[in-house]
Amino acid sequence: MTDAPAASRRRLLAALGLAPLGLAPLRRAHAQALLPGSATLLVPGPEGGAHARWAERLAQAIATGAPTAVQVQADVLGGADGVTAANRFAAEAAPDGRSLLVLAGAAAQARLAGDSRAKFDHAGWLPVCASLGCAVVAGRGPRPALGAPARPPVSVAVGGPEGSGAAALLAFDLIGLAALPVAGNPTQLWREGRAQALLLSGPALPARLAALGAEPWFVLDPATGERDPTLPEVPPMAELATAQAPALLGACRAAGAAARLLAGLVLPALTPADQVALWRNAVQRWLEEETRGSALTGLAVPGAEAAAVMAVMSPGPEAVLAYREWLLRRLGWQSP
Repeated sequence: MTDAPAASRRRLLAALGLAPLGLAPLRRAHAQALLPGSATLLVPGPEGGAHARWAERLAQAIATGAPTAVQVQADVLGGADGVTAANRFAAEAAPDGRSLLVLAGAAAQARLAGDSRAKFDHAGWLPVCASLGCAVVAGRGPRPALGAPARPPVSVAVGGPEGSGAAALLAFDLIGLAALPVAGNPTQLWREGRAQALLLSGPALPARLAALGAEPWFVLDPATGERDPTLPEVPPMAELATAQAPALLGACRAAGAAARLLAGLVLPALTPADQVALWRNAVQRWLEEETRGSALTGLAVPGAEAAAVMAVMSPGPEAVLAYREWLLRRLGWQSP
């Protein structure tokens, strides 16, 4: 026979959203989250491009390594800069663990610069894992001595004001080396001898530096004093900086983090913590496989490390405003 007062008490606690202490562990165990049977992964284009290949390897690793069966359906859209995919994700993704995005560093850079195409805010997105490269400013011969007498400005290849090449120019300003921007394709400008310095980012940088005959001058660091494991002997920008401009330093670090991000797998803001943890566990096999091939594909990092990079990549409003004002002052550019 049911104890009426006890049953009434349980109903009252349930109505208030509370569980009796004795039942709480049982209910939590019963409600333990599982990965969804299927999920949609938005991927920057083109079909067969670098991000699509990265996503394919990732989806295969999840399918074979996740504790429960998960089918990840890739939806490739937009260009390689990832802005279209990020816009769609921001507009349509629900925080239920069924929607993920391959975030391109170029998309974060476009957002930082105020590109009018970037309608998203990635600050609250939750990283599952990422592939990181290196971002190094390289030049012809040794780096000019800091504090030396005035010399002709260094010509710096800047692909476009909304891209990461502009951050290389900002780095020159912050470390006190006179520089002039040269617009155009950075590699072509270098090969034609019209640029004395350029920003290189991505994997396999030592080989690319050797192929271009370029000397690494400094790296765009995502955090003060951090040395990039790819080029540990090369000083980070913050180690050389002389300007007392905290907001611009933060903006330059954000641009450096974006330049390092080859691809990041993210969930929407407000996705439950248990779903985030399950997805991070599901990519463990991928992390192990990518680590073995990191010389070609970048450094595979788990969610916690990816989150640290994305935190730097999402600076506060003071740094964003300072960077956009600098773009207008230095390059005469502002988003239409």
